[in-house]
Amino acid sequence: MAAGDFLLIDNSNSFTKFALASREELGPVRRAATRELTEATVVRLVRGWRFAAIVLSSVVPEKGALIARALAPTPLLQVHAKIRLGIGIDYPKPHTIGADRLANAVSALHFFGAPAVVVDFGTAVTFDIIDRARNYVGGVIAPGLEAMTDYLHTRTALLPKIRLLEPPRAIGKTTREAMLAGAVHGYRGLVRQILVEIRHELGARRVSVVATGGYADLIATGLPEMNAVRPLLTLEGLRLIANLNL
Repeated sequence: MAAGDFLLIDNSNSFTKFALASREELGPVRRAATRELTEATVVRLVRGWRFAAIVLSSVVPEKGALIARALAPTPLLQVHAKIRLGIGIDYPKPHTIGADRLANAVSALHFFGAPAVVVDFGTAVTFDIIDRARNYVGGVIAPGLEAMTDYLHTRTALLPKIRLLEPPRAIGKTTREAMLAGAVHGYRGLVRQILVEIRHELGARRVSVVATGGYADLIATGLPEMNAVRPLLTLEGLRLIANLNL
């Protein structure tokens, strides 16, 4: 039986991660496809873990409610803009900010300081910005890398579904190579230009940029603008939020 202070849950559109954590560090992490989550699956995923409280970041309301039911009656803190976060929020409608984006901002500020940008390569690619006054000031949302390539496959007769990896060259010699070049090099261009515009609006020459999410390693490899890749950034943010509130 493994024991920790908290069970941290990052319930995103594609995958849901469960982590056992102490106040000081993350422990083991397990994950499941979000679409396949049932109450029985949740109970099975946390079997053998002992914890005093749960911190949940959910951007899928139906699955978030399912998780809460499955783990009742253990005390559960749901992440939103009105709890203690350790950052300011300079945003017109704070309740509309995704819980995962808040957790990412908390984590980025803690580990990298301000100003900072988090680029989360998930189902969508999101940019979340903390200004030099340590406030969450907004973000950018663009289609995710996989969503773009899947769209090409489903909307055309001859373009195949591809597995995303580093293209062998910029000029594709096959349809698959051409799609990889367009996806990976094109996506890096998208990310780079958005970062240029963000830096300009922040009025800051030095901004820490941290990448997380499923395709962070692939895309960040070719982007010197990225200071770090942190696959567990959201879970680390949930641990920090747990320490502030529980």
